[in-house]
Amino acid sequence: MKIIGISILMFVFLTVFSLCMDILLGFDLNTSINNAIRPFLVMEVTETVIFFLLFFLMVVGPVRTFYKKRKKKQQR
Repeated sequence: MKIIGISILMFVFLTVFSLCMDILLGFDLNTSINNAIRPFLVMEVTETVIFFLLFFLMVVGPVRTFYKKRKKKQQR
């Protein structure tokens, strides 16, 4: 229960910190909230490509291992 509480507390503090940084950079409150809620709209093209590449690599590895084990099991 402590871990969940600490995680929620950290999430709240980091979100408030992000909102404060956006406001200090000159954004209004509405834009700051939109940046916090929809982070993919703020990303540039290269950041989006890197994100999807990392996501793809995280999915392909376990799927490939699963099919290798399955194929090995069928050969027995």
